[in-house]
Amino acid sequence: MAASEKSLDGLELSKEWQEAADSRAELLRYLKEQVPQIFCLKKESSPQEEEELMQRRLLHPLECFLFGEDPQEGLEKLNQGGNSSQLCGRVFKEGETVYSCRDCAIDPTCVLCMDCFQDSVHKSHRYKMHTSSGGGFCDCGDIEAWKIGPCCSKHDPGAVTAMVTDECVLEPDLYERAEKLFRVLLQYVTDFLVWEENLELPDELQPRTKENAHYCVLYNDEHHSYDHVIYTLQRSVNCDQAEAQTHTALIDKEGRRAVKRGILRSCQQARDLIRSNSEHISLQPLRVEILHAAVMAHQTFALRLGSWFQKIIGYSVGFRQAFCQVALEPNSDRDQTCLISRLMLHDARMYKGARKIVHELIFCSMLMETEFKRLFAIEFTKHYKQLQKDFINDDHERSISITALSVQIFTVPTLARQLIEEGNVIKVIVDTVMELLCEHLHDNNRFFFLGYNSDKFSRIQVIFHDLRYILISKPSMWTEELRGQFLAGFKVFLGLLKCMQGMEEVKRQLGQHIAVEPEWEAGFTLQIQLRHILAMFQDWCTSDAEILLLAFKECHSFLMQCNNQPFHREATDYYMCKHILHVRPYKVSQEPVSIHLPISRLLAGLYVLLCGTGTVEHLDNPECYDFTQLAELPLRCVVLAAQVSAEMWRRNGLSLVSQVYYYQDVKCRDEMYDKDILMLQIAASKMDPNHFLMLILLRFELFEYFNGNCSSKDQDELVQWNRLTEEMLYLLIIIVGERYIPGVSQVSKEDITMREVIHLLCIEPMAHSSLVKGLPENESHETGLETVITKVATFKKPGVSGHGLYEVKKELQKEFNPFFYHYSRSQHSKAEESQKKRRAQEGNDKALRPPVPPPFCPAFSSIVRLLCCDIIIHMLRHVLQRAAEDRPSYWTEAMIQRALHLIGQALLEEKTQLEDSTVEEVTFDFSLKARVVGSEQGKSVFLLLSNIKALPSLEAQKDMIIWILQMFEIVKCLREKSSPTVSMSMETSRPEESAQDKEKAERKRKAEAAKLHRQKIMAQMSAMQKNFIESNKMLYDNMPESGTQGEPVTSTESCAMEQRELYVAIGPQRGCTPTEREVLTCILCQEEQEVAAQAPAMVLTACVQRSTVLTQCRGKIPTNRADGPGALYPLFIPPELAVGTHTGSCGHVMHATCWQEYFEAVQNTTRNRLHAELIIDLENGEYLCPLCKSLCNTVVPLIPLEPLTFNYENAEIIGQHLTLPRWIQILSARIKGLKSVTQDNDCNTEGSSSTVTTGLCGEGQPDFRSILSYGVQEPRKFSDSIAEMLVVCATTVHRVGLKTAPNESCPRVPLMAWNTCAFTIQAIENILQEEGKPLFGSLQNRQLAGLKAIVQFSASQRLKSSQAIIQRHFADMLGVLLPVMSRKNTPSLLEVDFFHHLVGLVLSIPSLYQEEAVNLQPSAVSSAYNHLHILHLVTMAHILQVLLSSTDFPAVGGGEETEEARAAAELYTTVSQHTGRLIPDVSGCSVVERVKTGIEPFLRCAALFFNCLTGVHPPEELCTTSVTSQGQIEALCSYLALPSNVFQLFQEHRDTVTLLLQRWCGSPAVTKALKGKTQTVRYPRRRNRLIDLPEDYSALLNQASHFQCPKSTDDERKHPTLCLFCGAMLCSQSSCCLSQLDGEDVGACTAHAATCGAGVGMFLRIRECEIVLMASKTRGSTYPAPYLDDYGETDPHLGRGNPLHLCPERYRKLNQLWQQHCILEEIARSLEVVNVMFAFEWQML
Repeated sequence: MAASEKSLDGLELSKEWQEAADSRAELLRYLKEQVPQIFCLKKESSPQEEEELMQRRLLHPLECFLFGEDPQEGLEKLNQGGNSSQLCGRVFKEGETVYSCRDCAIDPTCVLCMDCFQDSVHKSHRYKMHTSSGGGFCDCGDIEAWKIGPCCSKHDPGAVTAMVTDECVLEPDLYERAEKLFRVLLQYVTDFLVWEENLELPDELQPRTKENAHYCVLYNDEHHSYDHVIYTLQRSVNCDQAEAQTHTALIDKEGRRAVKRGILRSCQQARDLIRSNSEHISLQPLRVEILHAAVMAHQTFALRLGSWFQKIIGYSVGFRQAFCQVALEPNSDRDQTCLISRLMLHDARMYKGARKIVHELIFCSMLMETEFKRLFAIEFTKHYKQLQKDFINDDHERSISITALSVQIFTVPTLARQLIEEGNVIKVIVDTVMELLCEHLHDNNRFFFLGYNSDKFSRIQVIFHDLRYILISKPSMWTEELRGQFLAGFKVFLGLLKCMQGMEEVKRQLGQHIAVEPEWEAGFTLQIQLRHILAMFQDWCTSDAEILLLAFKECHSFLMQCNNQPFHREATDYYMCKHILHVRPYKVSQEPVSIHLPISRLLAGLYVLLCGTGTVEHLDNPECYDFTQLAELPLRCVVLAAQVSAEMWRRNGLSLVSQVYYYQDVKCRDEMYDKDILMLQIAASKMDPNHFLMLILLRFELFEYFNGNCSSKDQDELVQWNRLTEEMLYLLIIIVGERYIPGVSQVSKEDITMREVIHLLCIEPMAHSSLVKGLPENESHETGLETVITKVATFKKPGVSGHGLYEVKKELQKEFNPFFYHYSRSQHSKAEESQKKRRAQEGNDKALRPPVPPPFCPAFSSIVRLLCCDIIIHMLRHVLQRAAEDRPSYWTEAMIQRALHLIGQALLEEKTQLEDSTVEEVTFDFSLKARVVGSEQGKSVFLLLSNIKALPSLEAQKDMIIWILQMFEIVKCLREKSSPTVSMSMETSRPEESAQDKEKAERKRKAEAAKLHRQKIMAQMSAMQKNFIESNKMLYDNMPESGTQGEPVTSTESCAMEQRELYVAIGPQRGCTPTEREVLTCILCQEEQEVAAQAPAMVLTACVQRSTVLTQCRGKIPTNRADGPGALYPLFIPPELAVGTHTGSCGHVMHATCWQEYFEAVQNTTRNRLHAELIIDLENGEYLCPLCKSLCNTVVPLIPLEPLTFNYENAEIIGQHLTLPRWIQILSARIKGLKSVTQDNDCNTEGSSSTVTTGLCGEGQPDFRSILSYGVQEPRKFSDSIAEMLVVCATTVHRVGLKTAPNESCPRVPLMAWNTCAFTIQAIENILQEEGKPLFGSLQNRQLAGLKAIVQFSASQRLKSSQAIIQRHFADMLGVLLPVMSRKNTPSLLEVDFFHHLVGLVLSIPSLYQEEAVNLQPSAVSSAYNHLHILHLVTMAHILQVLLSSTDFPAVGGGEETEEARAAAELYTTVSQHTGRLIPDVSGCSVVERVKTGIEPFLRCAALFFNCLTGVHPPEELCTTSVTSQGQIEALCSYLALPSNVFQLFQEHRDTVTLLLQRWCGSPAVTKALKGKTQTVRYPRRRNRLIDLPEDYSALLNQASHFQCPKSTDDERKHPTLCLFCGAMLCSQSSCCLSQLDGEDVGACTAHAATCGAGVGMFLRIRECEIVLMASKTRGSTYPAPYLDDYGETDPHLGRGNPLHLCPERYRKLNQLWQQHCILEEIARSLEVVNVMFAFEWQML
C-alpha cells in the first residue's frame, strides 16, 4: 500500500511539473520547500532517515518526471534495449592495484582495473602492476589506448569496432525530458557547489520565513595534523575525544564537517574559539565558516544529486549524451561559460567531497563519449592556465584537483593532435609554466631560484607531465596546420630554454670557502622534468624533414641571441708545433661558467638527427655556422667538471660537486653530459684537428704546460696539472672512441643498450633492478633491457635469500672499454680491477686493450684525424717523456694509462684503415709520425714506449705497452705488405720473449711460495679447529670422535649383555648411560670448566615463549584462571595443544656468575639507548646472546647425566615380583599413605576403591613402605649456584607460559617445567617429521644441546619444589590412568595429551620415595621399572585414545591375518562392547594401520625424551631415513622396551587392563564424545603449516581488491593483510578495526596475533607485498615476501611492478622460521641491525 502511494505521489507531482508552463520554476519551488525539511533543519536525524526521505520525497518524483511513468517500468523498457557500453570506465580509488601492459599499451598511463586485466589477453604479456593514487579510470575498451587487445572478454562487443559515439537509443520524448530535467538539476547543482554566500540563498530558493538555525562548519586543510584538529575541537566545542576523532576523520575524508549547530551567536563564538585555539598550535588558523541551515541543506542535496546523476547516466548511453549536451552547452548569458567550465573553474575553492563528486561525474559522462570528450578537452584547454594557477595556490593534493584530468585527455593521440592544431596546446602549457616561473626571472632574463618555495615549485613541475602527455605519440602524417602550430609551440618552448641557458652561473672561489651554499636543486629538478620532453621534441622533429630543418634553424638563432658568459678580451694568436690558433681567451677557473646549456645541447641533438636522416645536405649556407663558437660553452662545461674532479673548486662547497654528479648521472646525462660530448664531436669533425686540440688545451688551461713554457715546484699546482692532464686525455679518448650514437655511426638503439649493459656487468654481476637503475629510461619508463639482456648475459637463479644475478657472456668481454664514458670514477676502478682479475684467472696478460669501435658515419669520419695530427703526437711525447724521466711529481700512472689507450686507439684505427684500403689511399699515418717525430733525440713516441716498459713504477702497464709495441709491428708489416720475417720477428721478439720467460719464471716462483704459505696456514687452522672442538665438545657431541671418549661404567656381570641390549632406553634390559666428561668454554670469560653437579653452574642461553605451532584449534587460547574452564591447565594439557610453552636455545654456554654480571650490565646500558625497548623488553628479563645476538629471556643450567650402576641380575629377579598389577598395588598403597594426597577430601572413598584395587592386584596387600624395598638411593646433590639457576629458569618458564607474575613458590612451577620439556620435544619431533629427517643425528647442535639441557632441568626440578606438591601432582595425573584414584574433576582419556602426561609422570614419580626423616630416590633398577610400567600404561591409554577418536579406518589389502591383526581385532571388539559403538567391517589389519600411524608421533617423542633423560644411544634404524615406516616403529618399540606388536601389551597385562578398559570407556566424557556432542582430536594430529598461497601474486591482489572491511561501510583505501597461520584477511592500519587488548587500543593484526599465535604473528600485507613479523604489541619487523619476479627479486611496495610468482623455497624458509620458533629472534636481529630513529607503532597495525 505504502509503495503504491509513494508511486502515486511521485507520478502526480511529475505530471504537475510536466504540465506547468514553467517546469523549472515548479521544480525549484518544490525543492525550496522540501530540501530544508529533509536535511539539516531537525536537530538530530539519522543518516538512514535522511536517505529514506530524500529517496521518497525528492529522487522518486524526479525519476517519475524523467521516465514519464513508474521508474521501475521505465528502467525495464530501457534494459530491453540492451545498450551496454564498450568502455569500462571504472574510477580508481586510492590504493587500488592497476595493471599496464608493456607490450601493448600506447603509453604507461594506459591501465586496466583488476577485473578487466584478469579477463584480458594482457595477462600473459609483460605486464606491470602498481598502486593507483586515485582518480584515474580503466582504459578497457578504448581502442586508442592499446595496440592489441583493447577489450577484455566482458567489454568486448563481439567484433571491436571503432569507438564511435553510440547512436542515441532513447525515444525522443524521453530524451527531451531528460535534457529538460538535467538542465534544471545540473544548474541547481552547479549553483550550490560554487555558492559562496554562506547566510543567503538565491532569490528563487529564498524561504518565506527564515529560521535562526546555523552551522559552524570546519574545513579540511593540509597544514594541520589530525592531532591539532582533535585538540582544537576538544577545547572549542566541548566534545569528548571519541567525538573529536570522528569529526576529524570525516573532515579529512569529506573535506568539511559541521561541528556545531545552534543560533548564529553561539556558532560565531565556536568559530572564534576554533580559530584562536588552532592559531596557538600552527601559525595558520583552521578554516571555519558559518552556514545557514537552509544553505547547508541545499548544498548537501546538491552533492547527493551528483551521485544520483551518476546512477541515472549509468542506465543508458542516451542519458549520458543528454547530460553531456546540457553540461557543455554555452550559457544563454553571454558572459557565463558552460556549466562544466563553471564547476572546473571553481574546483580549487570547493571542498574535497564536492570535488570528488564533480570529477566522478566528468569521468562517467564526458570521458566516456568520444565527441563530448573532444568538446570537454577544448573547454579544459581553454581554461588550462587558470586551472593550473588555481592548483598552484590550492593546498590539496593533485589527485583531488581537476588538473589531474589532463592525463585522460592529453594522452589520447587523436585528441592531442586536434588540440595542437586547434588550440596550440603546446604553447598554452609552456606559456602557463613561463607565467608561473616569471617571478624567478633575473634582470638578465635568466632563471635564478634563490629562496624559491619548494611546495609551489613541485606543483609547477607537474605541468611538465602534461607536455609529456601531449608529445607521447608522434604524428605519422603532418598537415600544414600541424606544422605551423608545432613550430609555434616549439618556439615558445625555446623561449623557456633560453631562460635556462646559462642560469645559475658559478665562479671559482679563491682564498676563502664559500659562506652560503647556493641553491642548485631547483635548476636540476627542472632539467630532470625536461629530459624526456627534449627527447620527445627531437623525436617529433625526426618524423618530418622540413620540421627538422626549421627547428634546427630556430634553435640556432635562439642560441645566437643568448648573451651569457661573454668573452671579455679580444682574440689572440696561440702557437704550438708551427700551428696558429686565433681565438679569444677564457679561463674557466677565473670567469663565470654555467652547467645549464639546454639550447646548445638541443642544437647538438638536432644536428646529429640532420646527419642521420641525410637532411644536413639541405641546410642552406652551412658555412655560416661557426663550430668553434658552438663548441665553446659545452667545452667550458666539460672543463668545469674536470676541474671539479681535480679538486680545484673545493672552496665552492658541496653544491657544485652535486651539480657535476647529476650532470654525469644516469638521470640527466642524456640531455647534458652526452650532448656536450656530442657537440665537441661535431666541432672536431668540422675544425682543423690541430686547432681543435689547441682549443681544448687552452680551455683546460694546459696550453703553456704542454708548450713547455711553465714549470713549478709547488706540489699542489703539479698535482692539479697532472689531474687536468688525465681528464683532458680522457676527454680525447671519449671524443674519438664514443661512437654509439645513431647518426655518429651506424648503430641501433639496441646496440647502444647492449653496450651499456655489457659495461655495467663488467663491473660485477648485477641484479635486474640494479641494471634498470643504471640505464636511462625513455618517456615510457622503458630501458630496452629485456630485448638485449639474453644476448649479452647469462642469468644465475637466487638461493633461499639474495636475488638473481646476470653475468656478462665471456665472448662479449672483449668489448669492454676501461674508459667507457658513462662510468663514474668508482665504477671505472671497480671495472678495471675485476677485468684484470678475470684475465689473470684465464691466464691472459693484464692489458685492457681498447675495443674496436664501429666506423664513423661520413659526416663525422674526420674526427679520427685527431689521432694522427701534429699536436697529439706532441702531447703524447710530452706525457711519455715525463714518465721516462721518472720524476715522481711530474706524471701519474693514470696519465700514462690514458696516453697508452689513445695510442692503442690510433693504432687500431690505422690497422683497420690499412686492412680496408690500399696503403696509398690511407692518409692516417700515426705509426709513421710516432716512429719519426723526435727520433733524432731518441724521443719519438715509439722509442719512449720502449724506454718506459722497464720502469718498475709502471709494472701494472707493462702488458699494455708490450701489446702496443706488437701493434706497431703489425701496422708496419701491413704498410710494407709483408709478414714479419723470421729473423726480424726473432729480433724484435727476443728481448720481449726473454722478458716474458723471466716473467713466467717469476710468476711460477711466486705461485710456489704462495702455495707453501697457504699449506702452512691450513695446518695452523686445522690445529686450531681441533683445539676448538676439544674445548667445545658440547656443540659437537654428535661427531663420531666425541662419542668414543669415555667408557660406560657398568658392573662386571653386565658386560656380556651390554652389546646385546645396548639400544634399550628403559626397563630391566636398558642400555648404559655413557659417562663422558664434558668440558666447556664460557663465551664471556673464555675459561674452561667441567660440567658437574657439584661444580659452579654453567648455563645455556635460552628463550621461553608461548606457542601455537602445534595447535589443533587455532584462535582459541585457554584462560589460566584457577576457577575458569582452564582450571586443570597446566596439570592436564588438552590434546588440542591450543598453546604451549617452548624453550629454545642458541647453544652458547656461560658461567652463571658471568651471565649475571653481563645481564646486569645489559640492563644498565640498554636503558639509555634510544628505542631499546623495541628490541629487548628489560622488564621481562630479555637480553641478547653476547655471541650470536639471539633474543633470550632466561638461562638453562647444564646438568650432567646421572652416573649409573645397573645390576642386570638384580633387575631380572625384581622383575619376576614387580609385575604391572603388583606395581599398581604398591603405588596405590604408597599414595594412600601420603598425607599430601589424602588430606584432600575429594578423592574416591576408601570403601569403593578397595574392591577394585584388590581385583586389580591379587592377593597379599602391600603396605605403605613396600615401594622402598625394590631399591632406593640417595638423591643427587647440586651446588648452590645450580640450584639458584634451576629456580631462575623455572620461574621464567612459569611466568611466560602462564602470563602471570613471577612466583617461585607457586605449585604450578614444576608443572610448567615438565610441560615446556614435553612441548619442546613435540615441536622438535614435528620439525624433523616435516623436513623428512631422521629422529636422531639430524638436529642442529644448538637444538640438541638445548633439548638435553631442558630435559635434565625438568628432571631436576622436583629437587627444588615441595615434595608434597609433586606427590599431589603425581597422584592427580595417575588418576587419569587408574580411575580408582581419580578425583571428581579428573579428565577423561580423550581430554589429555598423553605425551605431556608421560613426561609429568616419569619426572614426578621419584617424589613418592621421599621419607619424613630421610631424602631418598629410586635406584636405577626401581626407576627402570617405574619408567617401563608408566610407559606401558600410558601407551595403552593412548592406543585406546586413538581408537576412540577414529571414525574412519584405512582399507588394507586382504592378506593372511597375522597375530598382530588378531590381537587388534580382539581389542577393537572389546572396546566396541564397552562403548556400544561398533563400526562394521573393520578388519584387524585396518585397526593395526590406524593405531600405528596414530601412535607413531607419541613414540617418536618418547624416544627423544628417554634418550635425553638416560643418555642411552638409539638404534641405527632411528638415525637414518632409509628405513621403512614399519621398520621405524619396530626400532622405536625396541628402544622403548615395548613389544613390536603393541597390542600384545593388552594381552600381557590382560587382568589389569580388562577392568581399566571398562572404566576408561565408561567415562561420561567418552560417551559424550562418541555421540558427537564434543569435538575430539584425531590422531595423528594435523601437522600445521603456513597456509597455501597462490602461485601468481595477482590472484592475491584480486582477493584483496574484493576485500570488504567487516566494520566499515565506506570505500576508502584499506590495507588488506593476510594472516599466514590461519588465512584470515584483516583490515590493518585502519581506525575502523581498532580493538582493546589489555586496556590498550590495538590494530586488527595485533589483536588477531594475540589469539591466533599467542602474541606472535606472520602477516602478508598484500598491497605492500611484504611480510610483517610480530612478537608482541610493541615489536615487529618487515621481512621480504616469498614472491619473486622473473629476475629472482622481491618487490616491496610493488615499486617495480613486474609479475610476481611464489618461490616455494622461500616460503618453506618462512614456514621453518615459524615452526622453529625463530620469529622473535628474527625481529630482534633485524631491529638490532636497523638503527631505529623513529619508533613505528606496531600495535596499531
